[in-house]
Amino acid sequence: MATHIRHILVGIGDMKRTPRGELRKAGALARAARATVELFHAIDEPDPARSFPETATQEEVDQHRGAIVEKYRRRLERFAHDASLRGVTVRCTAVWDFPPHAALIRRALAAGSDLVITAARGHRFRARLLLRNTDWELIRHCPVPLLLVKSPRAYRRPVVLAAVDPYHKHARPADLDARLLQTGSEIVRLLHGSLQLFHAYMPLVTVQPMAMGTAAPLVMMPPEAEEAHAQQVMHTICKLADKAGIPRNRCHVRMGEVSAALGAFARHSRAAIVIMGAVSRSAIARLFIGNTAERTLDQLTCDVLIVKPRGFKSGIDRTPAVAVTRARRARGRPQRSRGAAIAARAVPPPFL
Repeated sequence: MATHIRHILVGIGDMKRTPRGELRKAGALARAARATVELFHAIDEPDPARSFPETATQEEVDQHRGAIVEKYRRRLERFAHDASLRGVTVRCTAVWDFPPHAALIRRALAAGSDLVITAARGHRFRARLLLRNTDWELIRHCPVPLLLVKSPRAYRRPVVLAAVDPYHKHARPADLDARLLQTGSEIVRLLHGSLQLFHAYMPLVTVQPMAMGTAAPLVMMPPEAEEAHAQQVMHTICKLADKAGIPRNRCHVRMGEVSAALGAFARHSRAAIVIMGAVSRSAIARLFIGNTAERTLDQLTCDVLIVKPRGFKSGIDRTPAVAVTRARRARGRPQRSRGAAIAARAVPPPFL
């Protein structure tokens, strides 16, 4: 995240309902940072440039497209007059582009956004909020800090929980924790909240030698070894906090699997935002650690702010998919765009 938030992009998918949670969070941050807000919608109805008959003139196509864009822009303007955005400069943008996650990323890059806000939609299954594929693709590809709104609660001196990993498990970039703390410090400065650190670690185990052909069981280490290990982990977390100027009483270390431990502590501390790092990896790595990230994000009921490492490059093409389609049509080539091909591929979820 930039040192100062100047432009906030709010992605709105469902135009039939007022996105009160997203607007409330965007308004609070924008007023505090004196930033502008842009409400964005990627139009998903048939594009006249592709669906109109070949006998239609370019002027007729452009007029019909303009009327549809104006219809969505007026809906966005109604959202812009919501009380949550009072006193904030708001811009409304509606364009044809697909898939939705790529359209939002392209707009964020074109507008120079410092923060992207969107809702984490899904359905309830055994009391868990499951993220959609669009959410996962945003987490994986969006180079701009991404705030996934999961809770309708307003920010009132919020507890912001930074999930750090100074041991750099799974080869996390060395500067990612520093970026998490920098982002968290900016958020709590704007919202007058408190920044706290969290880290979960697994207990020490050893393998008991056995005869050939016999499975070697995992054996827990003695209590004194576990206590020394816990002290070492806490010492490392406190050193990270000292560098960021965070009091040591705001450092929290728990033994256990990260998804369960982080979810439980976030609920216990009533955290409003959990800040997590994300990196894009190969498909092979996702097979091993993708499920951990999925469980972690699904178990959190508060908002989640995803931060990428410094120098992260998005794999999303900056050319809108519709523009590519129209260019191919003009040359008489098949009308399937690169964006449509991307949308058709099944991509595994990202990971932390």
